[in-house]
Amino acid sequence: MLRKLFSTQDEFAPLVMRVMLGIVFIPHGAQKVLGWFGGYGLEGTLNFFTQTMGLPLFLAVLIIAAESLGSLGLIVGFLTRFTAFGIACVMTGAIFTVHLENGFFMNWTGKQAGEGFEFHLLAIALAVALMITGGGKASVDLYLTRRKS
Repeated sequence: MLRKLFSTQDEFAPLVMRVMLGIVFIPHGAQKVLGWFGGYGLEGTLNFFTQTMGLPLFLAVLIIAAESLGSLGLIVGFLTRFTAFGIACVMTGAIFTVHLENGFFMNWTGKQAGEGFEFHLLAIALAVALMITGGGKASVDLYLTRRKS
């Protein structure tokens, strides 16, 4: 089971996908944990998720971990399938709890009530591709599987 979780091929495509997805999610995680980029910080985010959105505390913690620790895991390629799964779950949840009612398109013109879910679908697609391929070239996962072999 662990071997399958870490297994990957020495290929460039997963490297590009995981690093870009990780870079996109670092600011989201930093908003939630550190309050950077206009975020609430850890306490504010936990309060927002649990009190305003009504999510259980354990789920709020998992969301924050997926976006903050998961983004770092993706960039270095550690537990790539697991961290990509976390991102896919967060994006799926965001679609159904917040963005579905706003339609497909992002709010490019500022005329919609909120953001649509097109970005989320792209993030989910990248995450699913990484769940299939693993971390690829220059990943901790590849290093660990080669070292065990």
